[in-house]
Amino acid sequence: MPEIIAPPFTAESAARKAQLAEEAWNSRDPQRVSLAYTEDSVWRNRAEFLQGRAAIVAFLERKWAKELDYRLAKSLWCFEGRRIAVRFQYEWRDDTGQWYRACGNENWEFDDGGLMRRREASINDMPITEAERRFHWPAPGPRPEGAAGVEDPIESPRLRSA
Repeated sequence: MPEIIAPPFTAESAARKAQLAEEAWNSRDPQRVSLAYTEDSVWRNRAEFLQGRAAIVAFLERKWAKELDYRLAKSLWCFEGRRIAVRFQYEWRDDTGQWYRACGNENWEFDDGGLMRRREASINDMPITEAERRFHWPAPGPRPEGAAGVEDPIESPRLRSA
């Protein structure tokens, strides 16, 4: 039975909700992920808009067919009432072996039972080298305790001081 966390959220319950979402997405199981959303959930993912669990499952199947060796870290950003905002980073490679790091944020809104009825995601991808990868745990699977996360500094020659 999945853990049910419903609004209004506390700092502890909002952080747990973000952790459960990270674990579900790292499973790369579209059906499992879809169960966290209402039947008519509305999504904006980058420039793509979709609605409903069937559309979510189809989207995730396409996503993980393209984004190979996907590994995700999420971090609670803020919360209030029935809303949560998270920051995230994930790494993946395409079928040519080129690695990418995606960075972004999501805004979530939940129904009274704790299912997400709205998800809006803003995401940017950056090509990275194998040496720039930060997420190395076995995939699919959860991020191990102590593994790099969103809060850890990104060491990259692309960082510039102002």
